[in-house]
Amino acid sequence: MRERISRVCDIVRRADRVVVMTGAGTSAESGIPTFREAQTGLWAKFRPEELATPQAFEADPQRVWQWYSWRRELVRKAQPNAGHEALAKLAAAVPRFSLVTQNVDGLHQRAGNTHVLELHGNILRNRCHASGRIVEGDLPDGEPPPSPFVKGAFIRPDVVWFGEALPEDAFARAVEVSRDANVFFSVGTSSQVEPAASLARLAASSGAQVIEINPDTTPLSGQADVVLRGSSAQILPQIMAAL
Repeated sequence: MRERISRVCDIVRRADRVVVMTGAGTSAESGIPTFREAQTGLWAKFRPEELATPQAFEADPQRVWQWYSWRRELVRKAQPNAGHEALAKLAAAVPRFSLVTQNVDGLHQRAGNTHVLELHGNILRNRCHASGRIVEGDLPDGEPPPSPFVKGAFIRPDVVWFGEALPEDAFARAVEVSRDANVFFSVGTSSQVEPAASLARLAASSGAQVIEINPDTTPLSGQADVVLRGSSAQILPQIMAAL
């Protein structure tokens, strides 16, 4: 492991354009369960796929809103971990740094990263289900409030559900920085969810060196230049200490 971390440090020192893409694993050690982990309590009988769709919201907006209220409470209680903090330090250590995340919890921002490309939205924001316009302010947990923009529509979490496209601007920018990167880190992501998983392959095909940090083998592992087995909260602070 020490030799691999040393190799990663050498790669980063020579780079001036670094992209990091993070997935659910980066937040797991902050106590936020991954999306497909078993639900608890009242939600144990539901699969996430049964709740995180436009059709589910339209059929029973109150149930979906209450599920997201439960998930939001988990997020509000969570704190950034050592991996989040290490990425904030890395951002300050390289000339051009881009952070792309599939997470919706905002922990990267709370750790000090100011420019984050959120591919799947943010669970602490809300928007009109009909128009897509952002709704400011805190909202009650019990029932989804009516939209102030479209009569008959409800406010929903500003997250990407199954069957929905990624935010166009965020994904276009993620493609741009991935294509331009010297180094691409894939951190705590299964590398299975498209189109986000395509970014590492795009970076590699454009000449970037790809570094994977994950406790498990993923479809990207065989293509990565360096693979570090472990969690982001374990590995990233070691990289920053060595840098």
